[in-house]
Amino acid sequence: MNRYPVPALSALVFLLPAAALAAESAPVPLAPPARTAPNAPSLPPPAAPTAPSRPGHQQQDAEAISSAVFGASRPTEDDAYGAYQRGQYLTALALALPRAQKHDAAAQTLIGEIYAKGLGVGQDSAKAAGWFKLASQRGDMLAAFELALLYQQGAGVPQDKKRAAELFKQSADAGYMPAKYNLALLYIEGVYVEPDLVKAAALMKQAADSGLADAQYDYGNMLLEGGGVLPDEKAAAHEIGLAAEGGLLAAQVDYATMLYLGKGVARDLAGAVRWYRQAAEGGNPVAQNRYAKLLAVGEGVDLDLQQAAMWRILARRQGLSDPVLDKLLISISPADLAKASELARFWPSPPPTAETPKLAATPPAAAAPPTTTTALPAPAPAAPTQTP
Repeated sequence: MNRYPVPALSALVFLLPAAALAAESAPVPLAPPARTAPNAPSLPPPAAPTAPSRPGHQQQDAEAISSAVFGASRPTEDDAYGAYQRGQYLTALALALPRAQKHDAAAQTLIGEIYAKGLGVGQDSAKAAGWFKLASQRGDMLAAFELALLYQQGAGVPQDKKRAAELFKQSADAGYMPAKYNLALLYIEGVYVEPDLVKAAALMKQAADSGLADAQYDYGNMLLEGGGVLPDEKAAAHEIGLAAEGGLLAAQVDYATMLYLGKGVARDLAGAVRWYRQAAEGGNPVAQNRYAKLLAVGEGVDLDLQQAAMWRILARRQGLSDPVLDKLLISISPADLAKASELARFWPSPPPTAETPKLAATPPAAAAPPTTTTALPAPAPAAPTQTP
């Protein structure tokens, strides 16, 4: 299910100040990357029953779904939930229906999830909305959140963003952290609720403290710029660093930039290189471009024009061109440039290597028949000559 789309915070006030970026030394230009603001996660679908999972991953999903759908007091071995988690969706539906008909909000929410995601049944947003509505009326915070998403998108119900905002608030007031995050974004946007940066910052902090990487990143930027909260560069760097560790690519780029500049944190060139590289490997074009520059001049990393050219190609594929980087690579050899193009072509996998074809084994030559040789008599020794 798509999550609540929100305005890009880059269009608001929450990015690194231009003055600090302009003061940065070469070779890395640190204009803030454009970012579409992330969305709060909805309930993750369980793994398909035939798909292999990482050790422990299935159990983590089980606990997350059990806590979110059935509540912390529900046992993880709940029959309907257990069938859902194992991918036995029709069984889960059959087990949940009798409970749902007896006004069990958790069972109603589970049925809504099955129809919303089309798990074992045809995807049906209208049916999902009906079940989510019943559960939300009985106070289920996850159902209110999911129903808000449907109203925001106009999926299965008429699009009504004002109603979506009301449901986000209902879910947030009940303590659901993704709803608090989305409500904070609504207060920032100020379209379907009254704009209020102070309320937004308070809600964002709660969501950030719960471990939501998106909220940590956005709250860090609010701390950086003083959006609804007193500016605090050190606290901002801490929050953005947490979001980077949580796997948010935009946060990894910004945290690398803060480490490079020593903004809110001690300057750490090696750390900046590490985060730029991690975000580059994650596919972020800004990180790819900046990491390429560091490689092209050997700052914080061994100089490597071939690798720099590969990252430049990958960034340009996503529409990011940089004349400064092009000049840094003007001295690259044709052979290195060709190799960089090959690496970029197959990235992230290594290029295939041609194996030397194995020659067919040659059968051993037939042994030659033995030959009989006749010994010749040794020549008689020459008569000695007398020297005068």
